Amino acid sequence: MIAARFSVRPRGFTLIEMLVTVTIVALMSTIAFPMLELAERRSNERELREALRQIRTALDNYKQAVDEGRIVEETKGTGYPPTLDILVEGVVDAKSPNKDKKLYFLRKVPRDPLNQALEGGAPIWGLRSYASPATAPQPGADVFDVYSLSPGIGLNGSPYKDW
Repeated sequence: MIAARFSVRPRGFTLIEMLVTVTIVALMSTIAFPMLELAERRSNERELREALRQIRTALDNYKQAVDEGRIVEETKGTGYPPTLDILVEGVVDAKSPNKDKKLYFLRKVPRDPLNQALEGGAPIWGLRSYASPATAPQPGADVFDVYSLSPGIGLNGSPYKDW
């Protein structure tokens, strides 16, 4: 009978293999985290563009309804709504026979993803009236335009308030 000799090698990882693995994982995470931050910033900027587009479209639709005579104008000739809330609450359709129908322009006022401050639960936007200049927007008797109150600068190099 021939006795077979088996060598028993310990199982597991050596310290060097573990250090190499940890180093590789650390290196990969240092590359991935900045990319995740950039992706989140792009997502917030995309959401800001969409929110501005929704509000500005609603303002234009309100103005068009005033021009068509569907809304009795309350803002002394500009044709723009006095507040953003009017776009959500709706206004009476002047062309409906019994004046019982309302025109709605937004389901809700979108939030500014870059300005997390809330005023009484409502999103805060910078408001520009029709009478104020574009270079120095000021609120007034109506809402002609909106802008972000975030002090940051976008990936394109322009301040968010100028979007």
